[in-house]
Amino acid sequence: MSLNHSESLDAPDMGTSFLPGRILDISVVRSLSRRSDVRGILQAAIHIGMLCVTGSLIYFASTNLWLMVPAMFLHGFVIVTMFAPMHECVHRTAFATTMLNEVFGWFFGLMSFYNFHFYRHYHTWHHRYTQDPEKDPELSDFKPESFPGYLSEVIGLHFWPLRPWRFLKLAMGQTKNNPYVPDSARRRIAISAGLQLTVYVAAVASILMGQMAAWYYWFLPALLAQPFLRMITLAEHTGCTLGDDGLTNTRTTLTALPIRLFMWNMPFHTEHHLYPSIPFHLLPEAHQKLKSRLIHLVPSYVAAQVEVIQSFSTTSSSSTDPSGSTGATT
Repeated sequence: MSLNHSESLDAPDMGTSFLPGRILDISVVRSLSRRSDVRGILQAAIHIGMLCVTGSLIYFASTNLWLMVPAMFLHGFVIVTMFAPMHECVHRTAFATTMLNEVFGWFFGLMSFYNFHFYRHYHTWHHRYTQDPEKDPELSDFKPESFPGYLSEVIGLHFWPLRPWRFLKLAMGQTKNNPYVPDSARRRIAISAGLQLTVYVAAVASILMGQMAAWYYWFLPALLAQPFLRMITLAEHTGCTLGDDGLTNTRTTLTALPIRLFMWNMPFHTEHHLYPSIPFHLLPEAHQKLKSRLIHLVPSYVAAQVEVIQSFSTTSSSSTDPSGSTGATT
């Protein structure tokens, strides 16, 4: 079955309704697909509010290095996990109102160094072709196949160096080499990325002029905390099977409430991939209905990293064994 771009973007399931692994009755899925402006605004307010709190911690700890470094890590974690609400807005499930998804999605993408409008097209194909070596765009990004590769991915060597060049290309409308981006979307992506790039350039210019707020409250904390996001996204598919079965190609990670809160319940990742129409606040309920059938279910992100690292020796011993993807690298 083929989907054109408009169909795959407008469909709540992002073209996944016919894929194997979807075992819930359609009536249950519909009952779990209720979007809510109230829940979305509350969640966004918590996330942005904590950004202000952790930023204040940096300010008050600025004279004490031993306090300032952990404050920056906390602040950075709040920043990099803004990828999660950007991702939720891409699915149009963060809010019931389309405009709220668009506005907040762009803002959260700006803060976490992703372009919201480009990522929508990239991510649609990732859902439709999850773990398909020929079509899943995540598998065309760097994927670690050894422990040194894992370390390089975690510390951001395959993320930060690409950011300036990627935003510049998007702002110039250079998306022809991305088959998931239709020609009709190129101008909108260029405008979106251009505005984003303008903000980044202005922030860098302010730093060069001696105004260090952007460095201490945005760039440096994001650099320090990026490994946390990289490990979270590595856990989503790395070491899971190739192929289109949502029960085997994605991993759900049980984790502490604060991580689930700032990741907008994305750790329930198998549930999300099976049913992209289910908004973040109902994913825990979906998990209760699906947990007995999940193939890749781990009790923590520590356990997930162990599985990821162990998968490297498995893939090196046999070309037919599962291989991984890096999660949301683009």
